[in-house]
Amino acid sequence: MKQSIENKIVARIYGYGRGWAFSQIDFTDLAKTSTVHWALYRFAQEGKIRRVLRGIYDYPRFSKLLQKPMPPEVHQVAKALARKFGWRIQPGGAAALNLMNLSTQVPSQFVYFSDGPNRSYKIGETRLTFKSQALKEAGLRNEETAVLVQGLKELGKNLVTEEVIQQMREWLPSGKRAAVLRDAKGVTAWVYDVIRQVCKEERDG
Repeated sequence: MKQSIENKIVARIYGYGRGWAFSQIDFTDLAKTSTVHWALYRFAQEGKIRRVLRGIYDYPRFSKLLQKPMPPEVHQVAKALARKFGWRIQPGGAAALNLMNLSTQVPSQFVYFSDGPNRSYKIGETRLTFKSQALKEAGLRNEETAVLVQGLKELGKNLVTEEVIQQMREWLPSGKRAAVLRDAKGVTAWVYDVIRQVCKEERDG
């Protein structure tokens, strides 16, 4: 039975793919908390997964060029922490631009807005900071919508070019554009207008 549970935990980790970050709460439907805790501890000792923070692990990406594991994906770690503590989060502007590859600089600090407490974590050389505040776009259902909205607000209306719109379109999976367009109807007018252009295929269809 124990082996079967461990196999299910490993299968879930591998199923999400490399880069996924998680905590024991992501497996509580499979076994008791204590069983999951010890399974994750053992997997980390065996090198199957990596301990990123206390109680947070990831299935690390691997660089073939450097022949070593890549640093944790901060966005995945932020989402894992949010699931663990029951927070709603939204990436700050700089983090959103980084997610969409619209920033050539890797921030030394990633800021996320949260309905939880102020918290700060060190992940290697990067600091992950949660700032407690009322989430202005709390009604947004899709993570992608929040990323687009925060990224656009960080850029500002005057810096939105055709190249930026194309980059956002390439980042946003085509299968999610119709849902994002519906989700964004209540946001600031100029932001919604840009999102309409990003989702143009669905709008025209």
